[in-house]
Amino acid sequence: MKKASYSKLVLCLLIFFPGAFMAQVQPQGSKDYNALSEEFVQKAMNGENTQEIRRTLALTTVKKLDQALDTNEKRLAFWVNVYNAYIQFFLRDDPSLYEDRNEFFKKDQIRIAGEVISFAKMEHGIIRKSQWEYGLGNVGKLFTDDFERTLRVEKPDYRIHFALNCGAVDCPPVAIYKWERLNEQFQKGTARHLKNTTDYIPDEHTARVTTLFSWFRGDFGGKDGIKEILKDQGLIPRTEEVDLEFKDYDWTLYLDNFTTL
Repeated sequence: MKKASYSKLVLCLLIFFPGAFMAQVQPQGSKDYNALSEEFVQKAMNGENTQEIRRTLALTTVKKLDQALDTNEKRLAFWVNVYNAYIQFFLRDDPSLYEDRNEFFKKDQIRIAGEVISFAKMEHGIIRKSQWEYGLGNVGKLFTDDFERTLRVEKPDYRIHFALNCGAVDCPPVAIYKWERLNEQFQKGTARHLKNTTDYIPDEHTARVTTLFSWFRGDFGGKDGIKEILKDQGLIPRTEEVDLEFKDYDWTLYLDNFTTL
């Protein structure tokens, strides 16, 4: 075929079949990992086979994942989805893992981009941007590795505490988070969970709240920040002269806890 004829053929393909042509030249690093994370949650909730998704996540590279998750919203949505999906995957397969929760959350068992990480690393290192697990949200980690520094979120968001599902009765429900609607979904999820877990006792000027506020108080801006959040949600009438009382957390295993946001 002459060069001129070949050029005309390529031009015709571009005009009449642009999608087919672009599919052939699409770079490898352009995989939609957010869409993959959404599919992972859906299949995990349905008890469907997730082997191919888990294999894809395991075999990708840090560079590809970093390039694909190029906004804070994409990172937050991706990691929350992957966290929640893997909780479902492991505990539906073997509920006895929950008998030693400390071991379960700290064990390196999640294969992502050539690394094997724990739920604790995913939550505190990546989603909370390198916070020390026991620092109440006030102490950052002294040491981080390249994986964590490269893939962690750029700006933490306290609302993730009302999106991450750890498998217990008192955990927020599992939803499928889309980065394009993340702010809206976080707002709805936060409002619902706080409404369901907050009791205000007017005579005692006391708000009984989820102990998530206590465990991660620094993420919320301390007690003053917690009160501001509760007031903004219409759950307390004012921030002054209101005491906070943290409820006990029900760690009973409960996996069928889903919602749509």
